[in-house]
Amino acid sequence: MNAISDIMNLMHPEDNKAFSMYLRKKNTRDDVKNIRLFKLLETDDINGIKKLYPDQNNDAYHALRKRMYDSLVDFMANRTFENNTGEAHEVLRLLVVGRFFLEHKLTKTAFKCLAKAEAKALPLEHFSLLNEIYHTQVQYAHLNPAFDLASVIQKLGDNRERLYREQQLNTAYALLRQELHHIQHKGRVIDFRAFIISTMESLGIQLDEVLTFKSLYQVLFIANEYATMNHNFSLVEPFVHKSYNFIAAKADQAPGQLYYHIYVLYFLANINFRNHRFEESNAYLDKMNAEMQKQNGRYLGRFTLRHQLLRALNANFTGNPGAAINIAEKALKTASKKADPADVNDLRVCLAMFCTQQEDRTAFTHMRDFNRTDAWYEKHMGMLWAIRKNLLEILMYAGFGDTEPALARLKSFKRRYKKYLAQVNEQRVYDYALLVERYILKPEIAAHPDFKSGILALLNPDSKEDLFVLSFLGWLLAKAEKKTVYEVTLALI
Repeated sequence: MNAISDIMNLMHPEDNKAFSMYLRKKNTRDDVKNIRLFKLLETDDINGIKKLYPDQNNDAYHALRKRMYDSLVDFMANRTFENNTGEAHEVLRLLVVGRFFLEHKLTKTAFKCLAKAEAKALPLEHFSLLNEIYHTQVQYAHLNPAFDLASVIQKLGDNRERLYREQQLNTAYALLRQELHHIQHKGRVIDFRAFIISTMESLGIQLDEVLTFKSLYQVLFIANEYATMNHNFSLVEPFVHKSYNFIAAKADQAPGQLYYHIYVLYFLANINFRNHRFEESNAYLDKMNAEMQKQNGRYLGRFTLRHQLLRALNANFTGNPGAAINIAEKALKTASKKADPADVNDLRVCLAMFCTQQEDRTAFTHMRDFNRTDAWYEKHMGMLWAIRKNLLEILMYAGFGDTEPALARLKSFKRRYKKYLAQVNEQRVYDYALLVERYILKPEIAAHPDFKSGILALLNPDSKEDLFVLSFLGWLLAKAEKKTVYEVTLALI
């Protein structure tokens, strides 16, 4: 039933009414139970579903459910095509109707439709649709003696080159995303930088060949994840400068690629934030918000939580913790039930971090919202995320003097992650956990100069340190310097 429920969750009340009418027209007998099943699913009436077949005829019930699923898929396919007003769908409609006219010898009208489709597809840089348009024009060119066939053949060849490069980059993106998934969620250990280089070389790709907002999004996604894994966002500076230039050159073509344009602005805001350029990050968030309002707020729901998360983080690390907490709390309260769980979890863990830095026990309230197992968070949020969440929980208990739960979680942390951290060359995370353990067991050790030296030795002297690493080090250093956690964290930054 999950597949059916998942589809129904995407439907609006008008869709539900239209689907019931669709089933009525489709039904050829009066005794069909599909409409009744749909109504019961709408109201989540479990007992009513059981009464559909009092004799517990499971075969009949599963056959009904299968037909219901197929009908839902067909209905949503037609509904989406009819209701989607996106420019790519407009191009597709023009292409389909142009072919229909050609098949019925309405040549002049057909070629006008195809020309209009091309004019709409060009600013979208939708190379696959352009390929179909040019193929159709070439195929039926004999019906239109005045048609410039040589020109279209040239366009077809040029577009084929762009389409090929886009396909190669898309293939590389798919391979890298798959490998990232194995690294982040399954704990696979590889040299990801070497894998990126070998993948690009094997497919003959140059990163200078970024063609569209979509391809720029793909490059920035990989760059962003790579920098996150290495705790070093200075590594991706070349991508940021390339992105600045690309956006400046393509600004007038952005409306057709709004989704990817918003994502690119988000990545630029995030990379600037992680490189401690908070003003620049907020400037990109302003641009991102302006794009999110376009097309009647079509993508507001998709991006609002991550936009607000970066707003809150920028506020927190520029001396406005109250604003950071307010932004994060408001975002969580107003989050839709359909919001991406990953975005919700990111907000929750950062809110817990903000409160921990302010030595506010409300942090426990937010941490209690995480009611899944470590294995679940590793699988769905990634190993790095799960490790940070566990460390934060340890600091919360230790900070408020709850020694026993802090030590219990430390023991579990070492047992669960010691081997993994060694495999991925993150020994300093384990060393940090050991320093925290020493402090919990013997708080007076914080006054010893060697303890502070041990903390500072964990800093990376060769690059701008990751903000979240500084946040963890700031908590421990505050104990040595007898200052507040937030004060020391800002000083480190």
